[in-house]
Amino acid sequence: MVSINYLAVLVAAIVNMALGFVWYGPLLGKQWMKASGRTKESMKKEKKDMPMMMGSMFIGALIMAYVLAIFIGLTGALTLSAGLMIALLAWFGFIATTMLQDVLYEKKNKQLATINLGYNLVALLVNGALLAVWR
Repeated sequence: MVSINYLAVLVAAIVNMALGFVWYGPLLGKQWMKASGRTKESMKKEKKDMPMMMGSMFIGALIMAYVLAIFIGLTGALTLSAGLMIALLAWFGFIATTMLQDVLYEKKNKQLATINLGYNLVALLVNGALLAVWR
């Protein structure tokens, strides 16, 4: 069995949420709103659904961090660079390829996909580094 540091997984999920707040807020919020077809008015209407969305996103962040911790444990990645490599491979092999299919076959917005791909890449890299080093 793989040894999991559950506190590190929890912290990684919290970091993931904080990164999302910055990424989709002050950093790229305006571009994301435009690419996703949202307006300030539509965002206000969605506010009532925010607790459920945030809770679901946190559960997803926990699952992602937990599975990444398993990958890191299975590979024996104990260094920053090894954690980054596992995270990059997970992003490239699972996230980027899936989003590419969405963009090509479902004609999804390329700018929105790029913003989301960037967020997922940075989140996985940060989580990979954290989970590899904090064993």
